[in-house]
Amino acid sequence: MSAPNAGDTAWVLVCAGLVLFMTPGLAAFYGGMVRTRNVLAMLQQNMIALGVVSLTWVLVGYTIAFGDDAGSGLFGNLELFGLTDLKVPPAPNLHVVDGRITIPTLAFVLFQMMFAVITPALVTGATAGRLRFGGWVLFLAVWSIVVYAPIAHWLWHPGGWLAKFGTQDWAGGLVVHASAGAAVLAVLLVVGRRRDWPHTAAPPNSIPLTIVGAGILWFGWFGFNGGDGLQANGLAAQAVLNTHLAAAAAMLVWLALERVTDGHSTVVGAVSGAVAGLATVTPTAGYVNAASAVAIGALAGLVCHFALKLKYLLRLDDALDVLAVHFVGGMLGTLLLGLFGNRGVNPLGADGLFLGGGGGLLWRQLVGVVSVGAFSFVLTWLIAAGVQALIGLRVPPADQERLDQAQQGADAYHLGGVTSLTAPGAPRRRTAAAPAGAPAVPPGQRVRVVTALLEPDPAANSADLRDALLRAGAISVIVSDAAVATTTPQASLLPRGYWQDQPLSARLRVTVLVGADGVGAVLDELDRMGARRSDTFVQEAERVQP
Repeated sequence: MSAPNAGDTAWVLVCAGLVLFMTPGLAAFYGGMVRTRNVLAMLQQNMIALGVVSLTWVLVGYTIAFGDDAGSGLFGNLELFGLTDLKVPPAPNLHVVDGRITIPTLAFVLFQMMFAVITPALVTGATAGRLRFGGWVLFLAVWSIVVYAPIAHWLWHPGGWLAKFGTQDWAGGLVVHASAGAAVLAVLLVVGRRRDWPHTAAPPNSIPLTIVGAGILWFGWFGFNGGDGLQANGLAAQAVLNTHLAAAAAMLVWLALERVTDGHSTVVGAVSGAVAGLATVTPTAGYVNAASAVAIGALAGLVCHFALKLKYLLRLDDALDVLAVHFVGGMLGTLLLGLFGNRGVNPLGADGLFLGGGGGLLWRQLVGVVSVGAFSFVLTWLIAAGVQALIGLRVPPADQERLDQAQQGADAYHLGGVTSLTAPGAPRRRTAAAPAGAPAVPPGQRVRVVTALLEPDPAANSADLRDALLRAGAISVIVSDAAVATTTPQASLLPRGYWQDQPLSARLRVTVLVGADGVGAVLDELDRMGARRSDTFVQEAERVQP
């Protein structure tokens, strides 16, 4: 046996790091699109997979997936339990790799571990706001062993029954995306819908966070697809190029469809299209040429965009459209390989229908889609139902809108409209005592409390707001966040072309303490700032003795 190849080993280790980076990227991608009070819960649901699945993979997942076949083609034996007796490299070779590949077994273990970690994490986007943390941890542990590891054996081990049948999956269209997508269907049947769905929608709390997460995913996908040949060679370059081209094509098609159907091309639509393209090209990246990758990406943008309606047809509350992007994308890419497969790119592949190979590869791909989907759906439903009965998988309805506090006792953000008001002048260090505030109210003096509602924009400068009211005679100024009912609900654009009518609009509540003779001047100043007299109140008050 030849010594491990240093270049190939380095490339596989780098790709393992890139795929690891995708898990926090997925956390950010999902975390930006949930409600403000559920951000930390979403981040934790994704990050915990790095802890749980890494250990299950080392203990038993790897030997089920890549240990010597137990004879049935369904799973490996347990000889590699706990990685206590590893074989010499390369043990084993993927079916897409020839016998000349020589990398340390542990490099292969690490690379495949990262796929095992991110696959179940995809489910969290569909179940946003509904997962009990303890139940999710137990689900992760069991699912990674019972569902993911056998499917990886079927397709990525030379003795796997689908690998011997001729079904191909370069980097996880079936093993990752289709298996996770089928799992989403099953888990949603167990955890059910959010309260009032589909009549209410969850506005994203931070689209910039989502864009950062999407960028990390795109970057990490180069390792996701580029490392599966286990060599730093031309095929790896082809896979990385195909990955990028498919994402670019899908992005542009998705944006064009958004423009036609909704009148706007949005940044969330751009990254949604890109991720759909990335998921769809995954099973094909090492088997097709660049032109085919562009076509696959364009079809992904088209099909996955219209698949957004799938959750309404199935009456499944898929919060962040995992079914449309990952399940449909993974299955679509797997089937498209039956059309675009090209042995000229990879001699270990097969020609598809468009390259003169007939319908044989397409048939084998279809068998893979049906088999993986059915296996993952049935086993996942049993696992999810068992966890729900044992310790609970679904959170109580009262906690759905406040998971961060219910599960972690903390909030992701501590900024509101008041604390984000601007003030003039450059930032500076405090060099003296803070300036004195408004004059104190003598005990027992009769004063008035004026309360008004303002649009946030006209009152955006906190110093101007304070100074204007003090000049008008205010003794004390308090500003807080408020929301008012509107007679005509305002249409609010949500991610991926959804709209929601918002019957409550954000306002600033300004409470001013002023002497009786200054009420008129304060009211005039508030009028100048856009306050309506119908929303303004004046009350008599008296300062309490200290």
